[in-house]
Amino acid sequence: MDPYSAEGELINIHNHFHQGQYTEVVDFDVSSLSAENALPARVLQLRARIALGQAEDVLADVQGEKEPELEAVSALAEQALGNNDKAVEIVESLAQSAGDNATVQILGGTVLAAAGKSEDALALLGKHEGSLDAVALIVQIHLQNNRNDLALKAVTEARRWAQDSLLVNLAESWVGLRLGGERYQQAFYVFEELAQAPATSSVRTLVSQAVAELHLGRTEEAQAALDQALKKDPGYTEAIANLLVLNVITGSKTQQELTSSLVQANPEHPLLTDLNEKSELFDKAASKYSAKVSA
Repeated sequence: MDPYSAEGELINIHNHFHQGQYTEVVDFDVSSLSAENALPARVLQLRARIALGQAEDVLADVQGEKEPELEAVSALAEQALGNNDKAVEIVESLAQSAGDNATVQILGGTVLAAAGKSEDALALLGKHEGSLDAVALIVQIHLQNNRNDLALKAVTEARRWAQDSLLVNLAESWVGLRLGGERYQQAFYVFEELAQAPATSSVRTLVSQAVAELHLGRTEEAQAALDQALKKDPGYTEAIANLLVLNVITGSKTQQELTSSLVQANPEHPLLTDLNEKSELFDKAASKYSAKVSA
C-alpha cells in the first residue's frame, strides 16, 4: 500500500508538511508506525525542522548517517545554512550512487533547483515512479522557468492517476495562478479551504489565499488573509513580501517600513533582488541623460 494514500500510515504527517504545518509534523506521534515507514516519517520531520530554521540542529542529528535519505537531508540542511556548493556536491554524488531513491530525487531536485541547476534537477526528478512529491516539484521548476505549458502537462498527467490528492490540487492551483482567467477562482477555492479550516490552516496556506485574492482584485480580503498570516508568524517573509506588493497596489504609505522588515527577515529575498535589479537598470538608463537648463 502507498503510505501516502488515503489509507496509508503517512497520509496525515505528509499532508501536514505540504500544508506548511511544520510544528504539527515535528510533534507528530510516529511511535505506532510500521518499521518500513519510520524512515520516511523521520525525513519529513527533519525537513520540517529545516523549514522552521533548525538546519544546524538537523545537520548535527544526521551527521555520520549513511542512509541515502539522510545524506539528502544533510544536503538540504547545508543549503539552508548557506553552504550551497557543499549541498550540490552531496546531491551530485547521491544522484550517481542512489538516483533511483525517491527521497534523493525529491530533496536532490530541491537543492539543485534552488542552486539554479534546473535541468539537472529535472533530470533527477524524471526518474521518479509515481511520486506526487516529484511531480509537484517538477511543476514548480517549470513555472519558475516560465514553461507554463510543461507545468500544465505535468499536472494533467498526474491528475489521471492521482485523482483528488492534496498535492495534485495544490500543483493545479499553482498553474492556475499563472494561467489566469477562470483558473484564478478555482485556485482560490483550494487555498481558501485550506487556509480557513482550523485543521489545515498555516501561514503558507493563508499567504496562498491572499495571492489568489490579489489576482481576483480583492485587496481587502487579501489584506485580511495576510494579517492572519503575520499574526501567526510576524517574521514570515512571504507574508511580508506579499503585503508589500499589496501596499504598492493600494498606494499605502507603509512600503518603506515593509521593505525594511523584509530586508531584516531575508535580505536575499527574490522580491528584493528584483527591485534592486530594476533600480540599477533605471539608474543606468537615467545616467545617459542630463538635464538641460535654459538661461
